[in-house]
Amino acid sequence: MTSYETIIGLEIHAQISTKTKMFCACDNDSFNRNPNSNVCPICMGFPGVLPVINREAIYKGIKTALALNCTIPLFSKFDRKNYFYPDLPYGYQISQYDDPISKKGAIEIELADGKLKTIGITRLHLENDAGKLTHVLGGSLVDYNRAGTPLMEIVSEPDLRSGVEACLFAKMVQAILRTIGSSDADMEKGMMRFDASVSTRPLGEEKLYPRAEIKNLNSFKALENAIDFESKRQIILWEKGEPQDQQITVGWLDDRQETKLLRTKEDAADYRYFPEPDLPPLHLDKAWIETLRSELPELPLAKNKRFIKEYKISQGEALFFSQDPFLGNYFEEVAQVGGDPKLAASFIGTILGGRLNREGLAFDQCKITTSNFGQLIKLIKAGTISNTVAKSTVFDAMYETGESPEVIVEKNGLKQVSNVDALEEIIKKVISENSSVVADFRSGKQKAFGFLMGQIMKSSNGQANPQLVNEILQKELQV
Repeated sequence: MTSYETIIGLEIHAQISTKTKMFCACDNDSFNRNPNSNVCPICMGFPGVLPVINREAIYKGIKTALALNCTIPLFSKFDRKNYFYPDLPYGYQISQYDDPISKKGAIEIELADGKLKTIGITRLHLENDAGKLTHVLGGSLVDYNRAGTPLMEIVSEPDLRSGVEACLFAKMVQAILRTIGSSDADMEKGMMRFDASVSTRPLGEEKLYPRAEIKNLNSFKALENAIDFESKRQIILWEKGEPQDQQITVGWLDDRQETKLLRTKEDAADYRYFPEPDLPPLHLDKAWIETLRSELPELPLAKNKRFIKEYKISQGEALFFSQDPFLGNYFEEVAQVGGDPKLAASFIGTILGGRLNREGLAFDQCKITTSNFGQLIKLIKAGTISNTVAKSTVFDAMYETGESPEVIVEKNGLKQVSNVDALEEIIKKVISENSSVVADFRSGKQKAFGFLMGQIMKSSNGQANPQLVNEILQKELQV
């Protein structure tokens, strides 16, 4: 039986974080604004107006391309990409064709088994976005607020082989964009979306067969599911002896979890590219490019490896903390203040992360400073408070008020009881009240010991030092 493999290339569209739009002075933030309230004659394409290139968009585009290990040509230009769509005010898009600001790069992604895979980058180029269509009963509504938004389009080589790999690549690109500060890449706000080109072929062949381009995927889950569905659809055609014979464009129907044919795929000739006559070409200085390269921060994969080596945390924790620059810095500061990176990783990822997730908040909305969080870790390590009290009482108070853990512990009398005499009194009382459980333990039932520990901690309001309790209880239970 013939086996098949899936060939995937991604186009990632990310909104560049600039104050103004790509070619005009309109605000680049249109989120939650009234429709068509953030526009001007330039981004609306009125006759006689002239665009002006946003320098910050060029700067951030090149810096991102350098982080993707791309080559930066000293000459590049903008082109007109001609096609008609109702939310495209000019009747064409200003993009880049044969002379983009970057070419040929590559990044590594870490697979589930820990192995690294290199994914080629064809190019990163700049363009302006279209507006937004909202389809309603009887027609469509057009909002031009987004028209003119500066975009980076990052095009990968066809090096991906599954929906999972495509998601890993997309998440790595998102992490790089956020680390560089070139894009917030917030998919809920439409700042990042994907087009996935999917083709299949008999395993072992090198030839590329006609592909299907899945347009405008706006979540990692949709990206993975759409690719997997399209791959299976094409393999079924192969097995029927009727493989796909032309390039097509499809849409993803999330409610039905399937793709839908939209049209046959356009080629470059269909767009009738020609140099944008209203914008001068870009002549870059090599020394300036090298200055930008020297300004690059530590990138996510390097940070991931360093966290594992330096802080001895798990691969999963390192991946979690390295994907977001704010979260990575937050973890490092807490680990350094608290002196216990593993405990810091556990508290931030599980306790804090879980609470924020339940409330739909981001980590940068947390009231707990890194200094206070580090002090909490110190109190646990020093035995001043128990892990249980730290999680159930002190953390909750810190989360709600932002107060320091020392103040909360002092104010509420939460210091851990480590006085042997006081603990012996509590332990003897629990033993006398649970004679049948004691008998069970002495007859070999180990679970009984855990019950007694629980009763002792309960009697001490969670303030008994668990290690001391364990030692004393073991002695008291000896026959």
